[in-house]
Amino acid sequence: MASAALEAGTTIGEDAELATRAAWLYYSGGLTQSEVAAKLGLAPAKAHRLIARATQAGLVRIFVEGPIGGCIVLEESLARRHGLGVCRVVPRLEGGESDGPPTDLRAAATAAAQFLHDAFERGGHGIVGMGHGRTLAATVDLMPGVRAPQTRLISLLGGLPRRISTGPFDVIHRLAEKTGGDAYLLPVPMLANSAADAAVLRAQRGVPEALALATEATLVLAGIGAVGQAAFLPMAGMVSPEEIRDLQAAGAKGELLGRYFAADGSPIETDLHARAIAAPPSDLRGLVAVAAGASKVDAIKAVLRSRLLHGLITDEPTARRLVADHE
Repeated sequence: MASAALEAGTTIGEDAELATRAAWLYYSGGLTQSEVAAKLGLAPAKAHRLIARATQAGLVRIFVEGPIGGCIVLEESLARRHGLGVCRVVPRLEGGESDGPPTDLRAAATAAAQFLHDAFERGGHGIVGMGHGRTLAATVDLMPGVRAPQTRLISLLGGLPRRISTGPFDVIHRLAEKTGGDAYLLPVPMLANSAADAAVLRAQRGVPEALALATEATLVLAGIGAVGQAAFLPMAGMVSPEEIRDLQAAGAKGELLGRYFAADGSPIETDLHARAIAAPPSDLRGLVAVAAGASKVDAIKAVLRSRLLHGLITDEPTARRLVADHE
């Protein structure tokens, strides 16, 4: 991962502050020189000069961390095979603090946090949708605060989990606190008791508007769930152990926004889909999944084969398994 450190105390004339800001946007923010010029209200030629002056004056120091050459090859392979517009593969992070995210999701969550932060900083998305799960919760926790009050944030599915604190409401609330954006929620369960109950809940005040807003989002982040008793939805009490066993018997391998997929990417026939109060993945644009870990490989493969994803953020061991299994 490349980053830039801007050294304090070095002066390059009256434009020092502006040059420092331009260099930070270019090196750390990931903007092009044209985007830097537009963001700072400068002529492109002046933005170029300021960045060059900051570099020559020693304001910028470049650090390259981690052996990412192999990661880039994996990114290109996954993007080509699955038609992805965005693919981020990062080295796995070993060890770490005991109170931080688990090792199997920390690297992917860190990369997703940087990706999301950069998206807010560039300001190219008026509506951003967010899914559920432990990885998305860790992503928002790891993301530095960034002012984006003009961005609307939409939770893509009902919440109200019976257990644990990484439901959609919790994720979207934390994201709203970090960005200052307006949050739109679905104040209903993710899964109704029946299809008839789901129809009633979808008609409740505010729910149709929120679901319609989700389809207008140009960036959507979601987790991918495995199909097992230790997965997020059964652990949260949203899906029963009996329903998980039925899904496994039907050949379900992966879950995305409450929809289940077979190994070949086709949707599983289950009444859970009729009971789900969530934006269908097929109706969403710019859908980027964040998932990693050996237990998620089959689930990620299934969702990739659905061809619903615009992007994938994962770690190197997971990406190697995805590529090796394909080969």
